[in-house]
Amino acid sequence: MARAFLREDDDYVALLDTTERTVLYGLMQQTRTLLSPEIEPTGDTFDDLVATMGLSLSASDSATQPDSSGLADRDPALDRLLPTAHRGDDQVAAEFRRLTEEGLRQRKSGNLDVALDRLSDASGDRVVLGPHQAPAFLMALTDVRLLLGERMGMRTEEDAEALHAAMEVIDDDDPLGYAMAWYDFLTWLQETLTHALMGTDLALGEAAYDEDDVDDLTEDDDYDDVDDRDHDVEDGPRGAV
Repeated sequence: MARAFLREDDDYVALLDTTERTVLYGLMQQTRTLLSPEIEPTGDTFDDLVATMGLSLSASDSATQPDSSGLADRDPALDRLLPTAHRGDDQVAAEFRRLTEEGLRQRKSGNLDVALDRLSDASGDRVVLGPHQAPAFLMALTDVRLLLGERMGMRTEEDAEALHAAMEVIDDDDPLGYAMAWYDFLTWLQETLTHALMGTDLALGEAAYDEDDVDDLTEDDDYDDVDDRDHDVEDGPRGAV
């Protein structure tokens, strides 16, 4: 049974059992793979800044500029994780994406790296976040939920309501039921960390998660299919970001 993130001195600590940590790690790893920067940091601040802007100072590259849209063969989930800033003007949106997306990929990937490291370093069931790691972990949870939500087809509040209604009649072995159970779990975990960071830890009765559908999910391999196009979720009722 998971226990919420709670403040302990300067740290934020949750109790997650092996199943919960394994599934969460897998979901974060897949999100990290999707968001991986197309240009890995070099360590040189100026070169990295130029690279994140989609520019090259090499004469040999001057005749070969990237596609201005940057959307060829693009996974639709990336538009949830890296949304456009100018929905009404495709040209402006493409230019803004060219200048900013690489840096955003690097920041989001860095948050996921922190979260993966914290899960790997869990002591027993204790997942401990320092004051600088907790915000990164929170953002990583947000991105995992966005991706899982997209895969489940939850893009509007109406989609979310329909999916939650379907849970009442869904077959026990339907993979969508597993995905929805984990989505709800992620939402709860995100809410507990948010409360802890705000200094408003959940009441004792809300601090434990005992969702029966989640307990034995690792007996089924479906949780590995977050990248399966058939299991499309957005942020809907139980946990809109």
